Amino acid sequence: MTDRAETAHPDKASGVNDFVEIVKTVAYALLIALFLRVLFFQPFTIPSASMEPTLLEGDYIIVSKYSYGYSRHSIPFSPPIFKGRVMERTPERGDIVVFKLPRDGRTDYIKRLIGLPGDRVQMQQGRLWLNGKEVVDKELPPVMIDSGYGFTRNVQRFQETFPNGKTFTTYDFGPDGEVDNTPVFIVPEGHYFFMGDNRDNSLDSRVPTEIGVGFVPAENLVGKAQIILLSWNPGASLFKPWTWVLNARPSRFFNILQ
Repeated sequence: MTDRAETAHPDKASGVNDFVEIVKTVAYALLIALFLRVLFFQPFTIPSASMEPTLLEGDYIIVSKYSYGYSRHSIPFSPPIFKGRVMERTPERGDIVVFKLPRDGRTDYIKRLIGLPGDRVQMQQGRLWLNGKEVVDKELPPVMIDSGYGFTRNVQRFQETFPNGKTFTTYDFGPDGEVDNTPVFIVPEGHYFFMGDNRDNSLDSRVPTEIGVGFVPAENLVGKAQIILLSWNPGASLFKPWTWVLNARPSRFFNILQ
């Protein structure tokens, strides 16, 4: 009996040691992943059409966390451990930015940066004005898009060019939408003004904070969208492996965002 007990004891200790090593390995991996996620890069998926045609629903993008410095929103769950930003860098007009929705501080939104602190932003008949000057735009041939539930519609496209030279394409359903004619918005100090590239299908800074975005505090910026890593059409599912191939949009893989 004694010999059997002594023989079993080392095996039990070995099993405990193996379990401890596995736990330590998993913990180290999670810490490394958290470190990379907080300081460098974070993946996001696009859930809506508000940034079409630049970003499509089902795009899987990578956001650089270091581009604008760090705030509490750089950390998962946004713990209130400090205020403001450290190593702050000013974003450029035209950047595609992920930020926390001001009214709840939790929901991730992605839009294009239109107005910097002190800028005057206005929409007139669907055209964008910055600081009293109309933004240069070039009308492109219209396209048909899926508007959901099996319906399609014709949309206008415009190539806009900001004063800093950044160029991108927008969608527009016409000059008389709900946010196509606005008062002049003066961006407060320490805040930014954002809009979706799909101009008539975006709840953004043109819409009051109660239902839209409003002005976004600098602290709420999470990072700059850099690349579309992968992309799938709606209907792809983690639990349906065949859709990983059938619903893939390979032409969008590894596209650098402008």
